[in-house]
Amino acid sequence: MEPEKTFAPDRRSDSASRSSFCSHFWSSALRSKPLNTSSNSGDELVRRLGMFDLILIGVGASIGAGIFVVTGTVARDAGPGVTVSFILAGVSCVLNALCYAELASRFPAVVGGAYLYSYTAFNEITAFLVFMQLMLDYHIGAASIARSLANYLVNLLELIPIFKHHIPDWIGHGGQKFLGETFSINILAPILLIILTIILCRGVGESSIVNSFMTSLKIVIVIIVIIAGSFKVDVANWSPFFPNGVKPVLTGATVVFFAYVGFDAVANSAEESKKPQRNLPIGIMGSLLVCASLYIAVCLVITGMVPYKLLGEDAPLAEAFKAKGMKYISILISIGAVAGLTTTLLVGLYVQSRLYLGLGRDGLLPGVFGKVHSTRHTPLHSQIWVGFVTSILAGLLNVRVLSHILSVGTLTGYSVVAACVVAIRWKNKSRADASARGTAAWMEGTCCLVTIALCGFGAGVCYRYNGSFIILVVAGILAVSALSALYWRQVYGETPGFSCPWVPFVPGICILFNMFLFAQLHVEAWVRFLVLSVVSVGIYAAYGQYHAKPVSSNHTTQYHRSPGEAV
Repeated sequence: MEPEKTFAPDRRSDSASRSSFCSHFWSSALRSKPLNTSSNSGDELVRRLGMFDLILIGVGASIGAGIFVVTGTVARDAGPGVTVSFILAGVSCVLNALCYAELASRFPAVVGGAYLYSYTAFNEITAFLVFMQLMLDYHIGAASIARSLANYLVNLLELIPIFKHHIPDWIGHGGQKFLGETFSINILAPILLIILTIILCRGVGESSIVNSFMTSLKIVIVIIVIIAGSFKVDVANWSPFFPNGVKPVLTGATVVFFAYVGFDAVANSAEESKKPQRNLPIGIMGSLLVCASLYIAVCLVITGMVPYKLLGEDAPLAEAFKAKGMKYISILISIGAVAGLTTTLLVGLYVQSRLYLGLGRDGLLPGVFGKVHSTRHTPLHSQIWVGFVTSILAGLLNVRVLSHILSVGTLTGYSVVAACVVAIRWKNKSRADASARGTAAWMEGTCCLVTIALCGFGAGVCYRYNGSFIILVVAGILAVSALSALYWRQVYGETPGFSCPWVPFVPGICILFNMFLFAQLHVEAWVRFLVLSVVSVGIYAAYGQYHAKPVSSNHTTQYHRSPGEAV
């Protein structure tokens, strides 16, 4: 009897402790961030980015070396119909951009992007999960881009006879591999990352100048390539326009969708943009339209210059010009690729530091990430951390073997942002209607959004593995039913600033297509999503839930206007 008396209180204590932990975890995980708009001139990030700067940030993040490669690669299967692939992907991105534009206008001058929007529309744990998925994409993607940039620079140097065949692999040619395929040493990639990190640490003004110059150079080169190639176009190469049918065109649209990714970087520039309620939507939509125009023009030129079957895989555009006796254009293309990769890398590093800044301010990461330098007005600690992590990855790992697990964060972020547009408009309504009916309506709407996402993923899996057409029809019917329920059974509040049209249909279509694309990713990407989600919940349970401060963080809950900015 005595042992029972001794251990029973311990068991009750352990049970109470577990109950207390679970209660605290859920109460923390389900809280959201309220946002206020006030006027205050004491902002720490300086507002220096105008409308033109924001457009160039979006273009700089979107168009890298891929414009000279992916266009011809997809054209090998889709033929001249690759133009339609880019149009379809562009339309899908426009719908996603409309969602981003509304939220960027609704929460002007606040860092965080997709993380902030999900924190406000849903809850803390969703926001942290979105951040973790995005950040892994950003870190690996930046390391991969740095290696590609190093390779292009070495190729340019080897045009000089004294360097030809004299630059070892460990400097920049892919890297010197060891311990199998996972590790490889690359010296030039980390050096380039350190240089760009120093530029970003000096201030947003200096980094904006570099980005504007390199992006402008890139656009000029692309336009020269388009004009030069247009004189060599043979319209007979455009017939037939769909040589292999429609399916390769649709599949191509899922591939080239990622060529447009980058416009969301504009949303993360909110706290450093002038007149953000006006300029952010213009920057997002303007950069996307510029990119779409350039991609479509390059597609028409490359498929018109040579028959699509003759396009190479590694450098199709350069080989097309060589086939027409215009070898000097290939040098110009290499310079354009260097400029494109530089701006993509620069903007990527910039966006990462601003996301870390947002979480540091909110307490979900250590406070050092939330500090802004008093004179440089940049998140110095966050920027150095981002540069350090990506330099290690680029210098020691063969990040190309990890490329097939990328894009998970991007599609997750885009889907959540689309859902935020709908949920935040409910939230406005639920504030006025705090009854049980308001809560039930919010839960019902959330279930509809999840249903649309699952239908998109299911249809994507069915399409990928050539499943039964009946499954596609059922998924379509369920998605339409969920959209109809969102339209007829929910009440939507008005939104200040830019407003996404046709809510909930535009956000619903975005979620459906994004999850369809998610199903086209490598199976290992799905595993990465699940594993990282579990790890993220563990990190949040151990640290985030105890340190988060969603309400008291004035840095992220107020709109600080710059001196002289019109109200």
